[in-house]
Amino acid sequence: MFQTLKNAWHIADLRKKILYTLMILVLFRLGTAVPVPFLDAQVLQQMLQNPANAGNLLGYLDILSGGAFARATIFALSITPYITSSIVIQLLTVAIPALERMAKEGEDGRKKINKITRYVTVALALLQAWAYYTLLRNQSGAVMYRSGFAGVFSAIVIIAAFMGGAMLIVYLGERIDEHGIGNGISMILFAGIVSRGPAAIQKLWIYLQMGSEQPMYYFTVPLIVVLFLALIVVIIIMTNAERRIPVQYAKKVVGRKMYGGQSTFIPIKVNMSGVLPIIFASSLLAIPGTIKAFVAPNGTGFWANFLGAFNYNTPLYAVLYFILILAFNYFYVAIQYNPIEMSNNLRNNSGTIPGIRPGRPTSDFIARIISKITLVGGIFLALVAVLPIGIGGITKMNIALGGTSIIIVVGVALDTFRQLESQMMMRHYKGFLE
Repeated sequence: MFQTLKNAWHIADLRKKILYTLMILVLFRLGTAVPVPFLDAQVLQQMLQNPANAGNLLGYLDILSGGAFARATIFALSITPYITSSIVIQLLTVAIPALERMAKEGEDGRKKINKITRYVTVALALLQAWAYYTLLRNQSGAVMYRSGFAGVFSAIVIIAAFMGGAMLIVYLGERIDEHGIGNGISMILFAGIVSRGPAAIQKLWIYLQMGSEQPMYYFTVPLIVVLFLALIVVIIIMTNAERRIPVQYAKKVVGRKMYGGQSTFIPIKVNMSGVLPIIFASSLLAIPGTIKAFVAPNGTGFWANFLGAFNYNTPLYAVLYFILILAFNYFYVAIQYNPIEMSNNLRNNSGTIPGIRPGRPTSDFIARIISKITLVGGIFLALVAVLPIGIGGITKMNIALGGTSIIIVVGVALDTFRQLESQMMMRHYKGFLE
């Protein structure tokens, strides 16, 4: 890894891209410190530190924003509107024929879909900004002015600041895509999550110092560190793991030339859906906690207890989390991979899987392989996501060590280094005339 960075730094073009990416990330981190007017950050921090809010959308948003929401800054919404918009458009591409045709038009189609995604992002950012303003005004007391002209003006300013910050993040991400290294949105998400690392290390150090009063921390803190490192290794292995389906192409004679005849394979990744099933499941399970924060923040009735059962640290949350990740993983893979289409593509290109007849048997074989791989990938994602919850419940330690965050960080880091290596390979490639 370090050797890749060293080699990339010696290439002037790549050095400029790396520095440009770092500059954008620094701007993003500076934006996370610009406060939104008319919001009391101290009240908001006290609200988010409440364990009852650990499993709602506000706590989840604070994790993705790198703590920007707790500090009441302009980047409080982070990239959640863009992520939601991308997922919605991706799902609609399968359901709406016009979008499906647009997706198959190549570069022009991709630009049109990106434009639609940005429009949907604006609408979602406005909706989320209004919803979070309403919650902050009614429940936390973080809004300084709530009535009269001052209340209306502060509402407009707060909503506009939230919305503008979300769109500015999208703009910064697109600049990285054009002039930097890696996927822009992923890099910004990476920076936000990594920024919480020092706070997590500080919290571990505090727990270790508490070992003089509670000796169990002398055992649990090193155990958590070892598990964290082991989890990173497992995620790297599973992210790169793939099932290769062998394919043999028939020989074709065109004139005096012979084409085809080579053996290749279809790579099917174990973790085909990435972190999206975890994001889907987290967002869905965050809804009950958010509803409770709206309707019964301190209630003790039936509905308050029912909604409180979905809190982050409850056994019911962990079980539902596991099941939903598996379900969403199958759902996402089903809409992304079509075995019948893959089989038809093989047949049209004179390709066959050794020992499998073309047509329906090939599609059934590919479907069985994908189903098995999806199960393995889903169980892996579910265990990674649920493990920190179990560790926190057993050790009684509140550490921001989410499986989602680790998968995102590792995945983005691997993708970025792959891009660096591919760009270096392109620049070191020698043509026939050299």
